[in-house]
Amino acid sequence: MVDRPPTVELGVHDIIGVGFGPSNIALAIAVEEHNSSVSAGAALRAVFLERQVRFGWHRGMLLDGATMQVSYLKDLVTLRNPSSSFTFLSFLHSRNRLVDFINHKTMYPLRSEYHDYLEWAAGRLDDLVEYDTEVVDLRPVTHEGEIAYVDVISRHRGDPDRTVVRRARNVVIAAGLEPRLPDGVEIDDRTWHNHELLHRLARMPSTPRGRFVVVGAGQSAAEVTEHLHTRFPQAEVFSVFSRYGFSPADNSGFVNQIFDPDAVDEFYHAPESVRAMLLGYHRGTNYSAVDMDLIDELYRRAYQEKVRGPRRLHFLRASRAESFERLSDGVRVHIRYLPTGEKRTVDADTVVLATGYHARDPRRLLGALAEACLTAEDGQLQVGRDYSIDTVAGTTAGVYVPGASEYSHGISSSLLSNISVRAGEILTSVLDRQELEVPLAPVPSGIAGSGYLDPRSNARPQS
Repeated sequence: MVDRPPTVELGVHDIIGVGFGPSNIALAIAVEEHNSSVSAGAALRAVFLERQVRFGWHRGMLLDGATMQVSYLKDLVTLRNPSSSFTFLSFLHSRNRLVDFINHKTMYPLRSEYHDYLEWAAGRLDDLVEYDTEVVDLRPVTHEGEIAYVDVISRHRGDPDRTVVRRARNVVIAAGLEPRLPDGVEIDDRTWHNHELLHRLARMPSTPRGRFVVVGAGQSAAEVTEHLHTRFPQAEVFSVFSRYGFSPADNSGFVNQIFDPDAVDEFYHAPESVRAMLLGYHRGTNYSAVDMDLIDELYRRAYQEKVRGPRRLHFLRASRAESFERLSDGVRVHIRYLPTGEKRTVDADTVVLATGYHARDPRRLLGALAEACLTAEDGQLQVGRDYSIDTVAGTTAGVYVPGASEYSHGISSSLLSNISVRAGEILTSVLDRQELEVPLAPVPSGIAGSGYLDPRSNARPQS
């Protein structure tokens, strides 16, 4: 790695990343590898700001035995630079497990092991990331009539009254996913989204005798159903979904080409009608789709209970959970059987909503910068092929939104499949923009309660 002073002492940053999940970790690796190949004067200065107090990726769903649904070769770096020291295979070698993994004969590591890999990579980049830091605003900086920089306003979550301003030539917003909840549903101590599963279960009695209701038809819903049925052998588990049964994920070779790097380029340049058609055709590769082995296991358990009893596992197929009524000791779920319209209720101790995720809308983070960003007639941000938002004329600063552009870049936008290639594309775009670099703008004054990172000095910000 390139030696550099602590990130807080740097002046203008070439890149400020918002979030430090897999997408921006991949970008940080690309930056480090670029810097190691150029002179110190040509190295990019970057910092990544992460709300979490430490790295974590879907910790609430690191279930025993759960495996990845993407090949380990689609890790943080391999498709961009297979000789990198940040590959999944390098991680295995560092843990003295490479031979064991080869003997395992799988392309799909345990989800917990993949989390360990991501944590290992993030730990090697500690000098580039500041945790427990929340970005609260992005402000355009105009110099000689052009928006040349972005001031990134952040606060340490342990000291919310103190803000810090960092100036950047490029901002990369990789804010990740957030839970998708049914309309009108509020999370409380009896109703959770599945991303909190293990954290919530850790606070429950070890042998509850009550009922769980799991809502959802995808991989997470099936995994939660199987986990609850196994972990609590005296509890009933009701699985509610609007399909007639769990649908198997289509991971065949030809269909998986929708995740290829070349497919992103083809999708981006396709007519809007073709994009919609392709998304409709291939939603089964990712949405409401379950691994066939898990489907078979759940069916086996349900059939065995029919034969031998007792009946603890119930599948309410072709059904919709229409409303949730809070009781003093649980939740009453109102369910409609779609083919006949018949209604029933199930009183449960706990409801787990395995209802999926959607990309966080980057517009919620744009703040004052939003006025410089262009939107299409449908209200969506206009995003270039390099994942940068189209901006008003006279803007040289770059604002990138990887992971939030499925409508323009295809189904892999919010997935792991292309993050290594995408990191390289963003890095290339940032380097191209360096040709447009302008002189430093004056430091703004009068920012109440703020520490400002003066781009012309190495002074620490003062609160």
